[in-house]
Amino acid sequence: MYDGANLHIKPKDKIGLVGANGTGKSTLLRIIDGEYLPDGGSISKSGDCTVGFLNQDLLSYQSEESILTVAMQAFERQNFLQGEIDKVLHKMETNYEDSDIDKLGRFQDEFENLGGYTMQSEAETILEGLGFTTEELQQPLHTFSGGWRMRVMLAKLLLQKPSLLMLDEPTNHLDLPSIEWVENYINTYDGAIIVVSHDRFFLDNTVNTIVEVTGSKLVSYAGNYEFFVEEKALRNEIQKGAYENQQQAIKQTELFITRFKAKATKARQVQSRVKALERLDKIDAVEDENAKVNFKFNFGTQPGRFIMTLDKITKAYGPKKILTNTAGMIERGDKIALIGANGKGKSTLLRIIDGSEPIDGERVLGHNVIDSFYAQHQLESLDVNNTLLDELKMTGTGKLETELRSILGCFLFSGDDAFKKIKVLSGGEKSRVALAKVLISEANFLLLDEPTNHLDMMSVNILIQALQQYEGTFVVVSHDRFFVSEIANKIWYIENEEIKVYPGTYDEYETWQEQRILNGEVFVEKSQKKTTEKVIEKKPIIDDSTKKEIQKNLKRLNQKLTDTESIIAKLESEKSSKETNLADSTIFNDSTALKRENESYQKILNQLEQVNDEWEEVMMEIEELEGSLV
Repeated sequence: MYDGANLHIKPKDKIGLVGANGTGKSTLLRIIDGEYLPDGGSISKSGDCTVGFLNQDLLSYQSEESILTVAMQAFERQNFLQGEIDKVLHKMETNYEDSDIDKLGRFQDEFENLGGYTMQSEAETILEGLGFTTEELQQPLHTFSGGWRMRVMLAKLLLQKPSLLMLDEPTNHLDLPSIEWVENYINTYDGAIIVVSHDRFFLDNTVNTIVEVTGSKLVSYAGNYEFFVEEKALRNEIQKGAYENQQQAIKQTELFITRFKAKATKARQVQSRVKALERLDKIDAVEDENAKVNFKFNFGTQPGRFIMTLDKITKAYGPKKILTNTAGMIERGDKIALIGANGKGKSTLLRIIDGSEPIDGERVLGHNVIDSFYAQHQLESLDVNNTLLDELKMTGTGKLETELRSILGCFLFSGDDAFKKIKVLSGGEKSRVALAKVLISEANFLLLDEPTNHLDMMSVNILIQALQQYEGTFVVVSHDRFFVSEIANKIWYIENEEIKVYPGTYDEYETWQEQRILNGEVFVEKSQKKTTEKVIEKKPIIDDSTKKEIQKNLKRLNQKLTDTESIIAKLESEKSSKETNLADSTIFNDSTALKRENESYQKILNQLEQVNDEWEEVMMEIEELEGSLV
């Protein structure tokens, strides 16, 4: 899988690890984590390096404890100290000794220095940032689905703050608000990060280096994913030219050898060229990784103008209301992306459209509409004993074997792959088979629930091309912003228990939403009034003496602000100097010096955080006083 691969991770690197499924991205993370041992070579880490690894195995983790308790297990030392403090306090209730006071003081000092008194609020902030409500924090972990349990494990990992944070497909189980929260968190994270993700926007917003797994090697690109695409295209063009030139030179040499190998007068020259060919370091041909979908997805039955009409739809699960007396209309040619936070009812709405979810209200399917529904659970409906070819034949389209093999080729199954059994395929490969079945079913209306989950970027690109060529109508639930921006001409979202429609692309929708926020539009529960008006409050009139006192305080605070900014500038300079030292190879290779520099660096970071907090407090006081003068 790897042959002489090298990777150097510096303290603040933000690395996106990319490559086709099966090239060994997850394997590399497990090697770094120590779960797998390399067959050759070595892995070295600094003495104080800690590694945190979010992997798909954590989906199966169960616990009777609340999700807040599980997340707070990250504070191992703090939890131990809390237990010791409780023991001492309990003992002192009945058996007071002076030594207990000293012990209690030591424990409490360390507990405070480690942030023990703020660890619960920190855990609550991260869990709520990942989409949990305050009420849910006390619910047992085992009551949540696998995707939500994965969020708890991510929260626990973020709270541990390891030196190297490794995330394997973290966006698979996150909705758009949570993805954006994680992006912001990663951008302010002090340690190094390696992310494996098929979400191009996520990588563009979080990483500063791309490492590609290709040809058993690790190739680095100093930039985000967009830079990687451009730079790789340039490198491939150079490599292609070098390969073609070398192939031409090889061909000419072989012709010379063939022509003159029988002539004694040319024997020395022939042998020289034979040896030159044997010693030649051959340039690899450039593989075309931009697979093209080169066939058309047809359907024989044209539907009417209206695909589906929803009217006065109401849906609730017990006291939880999803939709209330809402309506929606899907017309022929609509390419709809249904987006939003988890728990708002996207998948429920998709099932309502499919007709598999009972509702109050009216659902009317249009004339000649033939639908096909793709969801992750449908992977289980694949016959594991079928070959890929047999599984596609099950769609009953009557397509010839050559056509079906061509379709499999478009979905990255080439040659004898067609005769593989479904049971030997990976999750991503099964997803591609299920998607191929849906797309060739000759349905004129597709419903797709998170179709990009577990697909690599090449497979996502294939799906994008297929949907761009598809002449029917579809509704897609997805959190992959690049995917949605490429395939949708209309955006649906659920707000205040109603279906809302934006009649444009995702990029246009994003711009529109940003403008709504700038305009001060507020979205609240339906039971409250939605307003776009700004409330203007009458300010009390202040007398001259009060005004003078406020101005005096403002002068004092502005001086304090200036002094604080000077301290911040000095600490930032010291921080920059320490970062230069940490990157110095002589220090990096000396564990004692590295530990000393790290401790000094952490001390500066702590001071900087404290002074920044002071600066914010002063600024807030200034703003409040200035506001009172307006």
